Amino acid sequence: MNESPNFEISSAMMVFAVSLIIAISASVTTYFIMMTGYAESQLLALSEELLHLWDDAELHYELVAEVEASSVSEDGRRKQIIMNKYVFDSLCRIIPLHATIKKFFYQLNEVFKGSIGIGLFLLLLGVICVLLGGLENTYMQLPFGILLVGLDCYIGQRMKDAGVVFEQAVYDCQWENFNSRNMKMVLIILQNAQKIAVVSALDFVEMDYVCLMATMKATYSTYTTFRSSIEN
Repeated sequence: MNESPNFEISSAMMVFAVSLIIAISASVTTYFIMMTGYAESQLLALSEELLHLWDDAELHYELVAEVEASSVSEDGRRKQIIMNKYVFDSLCRIIPLHATIKKFFYQLNEVFKGSIGIGLFLLLLGVICVLLGGLENTYMQLPFGILLVGLDCYIGQRMKDAGVVFEQAVYDCQWENFNSRNMKMVLIILQNAQKIAVVSALDFVEMDYVCLMATMKATYSTYTTFRSSIEN
């Protein structure tokens, strides 16, 4: 293998194979990161809007009050009507946006869950083989496998955290100041927000930091079992 022309042929085949594998993997991973990042940013933006919803309603009332002067006796009632109307219009816009974002992410996860699950299994198998081969011989391959597993878990954790932030924002939107109609709409948003969107691998593993730690533990346990069996 180290003699010419076998060495040149094997080197060319290795470069071609590695480049092809990395190009496809990197392209798919980059696309998945961009799409999940978009969904996460939209959820965080809606969370900020919910947190400042009542404050924005007060600013809206102040702008309206400058244009339409109202009497002192009607000021309190009129203020509530104007502010709750602003809140109602905002909630009518937030509800379909939130539903669209979650539907988009579910469709994205439906497409990628199979490849994520198969990739996770192959990467774990590769890490075990790398460990069995000895770190002194395979120390350059080990970080690659761990990095890819950690990247999927990091993406899933960020998406899950964004869902939790949105759920907490629904609680903290000062809904106690709303009228009954707006309170019912907040309840609808809360029910949808409690169904946290997660990145899954074949519908049985949630990709998050818990999965990463469990994966590392299972990988090391499998490695020690195989290692002891080989030595015996």
